[in-house]
Amino acid sequence: MRGVPAPMLFARLAAGDLPLSVAHALDGRSAGTAAQRPAPSLAAKVAFLRRADSYPFAVEDVVARETHMSWVFLAGERVIKLKKPVRFPYLDFSTLARREAACRAELALNRRLAPDVYETVLPLVRGSGGLAIGGKGEIVDWLVSMRRLDESRTLEHALLTRRLCVAQLDDLVATLTAFYNRAEPLFVSPAAHLRDWRRSLAYNRSVLLEPRFRLPAGLIRRIDLTLTQFLGRKGSLILNRVRSRHIVNGHGDLRPEHIFLTNPIRIIDCLEFNARLRAVDPFDEIAFLCLECERLGGGFASDYLRHSIARGLRDGLSEGLFLFYRCHRATLRARLAIAHLLEDSPRTPEKWAPLARAYLSLAARDAAKLRHLIRRRGDP
Repeated sequence: MRGVPAPMLFARLAAGDLPLSVAHALDGRSAGTAAQRPAPSLAAKVAFLRRADSYPFAVEDVVARETHMSWVFLAGERVIKLKKPVRFPYLDFSTLARREAACRAELALNRRLAPDVYETVLPLVRGSGGLAIGGKGEIVDWLVSMRRLDESRTLEHALLTRRLCVAQLDDLVATLTAFYNRAEPLFVSPAAHLRDWRRSLAYNRSVLLEPRFRLPAGLIRRIDLTLTQFLGRKGSLILNRVRSRHIVNGHGDLRPEHIFLTNPIRIIDCLEFNARLRAVDPFDEIAFLCLECERLGGGFASDYLRHSIARGLRDGLSEGLFLFYRCHRATLRARLAIAHLLEDSPRTPEKWAPLARAYLSLAARDAAKLRHLIRRRGDP
């Protein structure tokens, strides 16, 4: 099937867009047959997708990348994503049906900010000739097919190479303000929202203070104390955001590596697997993006985005609340980084402690500003 145009080819693979129950009925698979044949292992699926001749379109070579929850295959002009059959407290990809649902959610949610990038969901099938992408056979997994973008066009690359211009930031500001202004507002219980914040602070503290990590305990306690005091004394600022319906169905992972400074701006890799983690105050997401810009050396970009988007959202921004959001995000990122060392066989183990310390340094700076702000405003 080499040489067939990809759009036409994907139309012929339309079985990948059918619900799982319908696809099973069409491919003629019987429950008894499926029960007698063990499913291919993840290693077998990865080995198949690493091969250039596995794809029903022209591919010269394949670059495979492993993430915490997926395998991503850069195959010619396309990206194919396979979700791992993993289960964590915040996601469950352990069954075929759950992975299909996650693939379809990824497609729908990411089309909000990258409509021409996310193409379709395809079945990975096992037929008489072995594994294949689409066609007849037993569906053994699901794949997300995306148009491949030029990674040199990301905001991260522009920050690292010092090639970011104001016009690009203006385009990004326009994209994000339009997204948040039309984002679906979510009903959230104010009391439950405040409990979630307290729970998050406690969990970050418990992981970061784990003795085996040898992180600076005094610094962590000072940061945590500042965040806890702000939540106790200024929690009304957060509750007001909830009551005024400013919690929306957001992106969930707004990092510079996911933002492509193309025309139009495209933002990929929305957090599709947990709706609660996408329920955010837009200023919280912007604080996260500003934090990541600053970590990559883009202090100017951080300040520009913060003030420009605040003007575009038309509902004001408390300096204290923004600092709280950003300080918490830095602490959270430190916790997520160091938590990799709790895995049985962590990838790149030498990376996580320095990264956690870098985030804690950023959190400490924001915590110092936040303490000053609280005192300046007459709090005891």
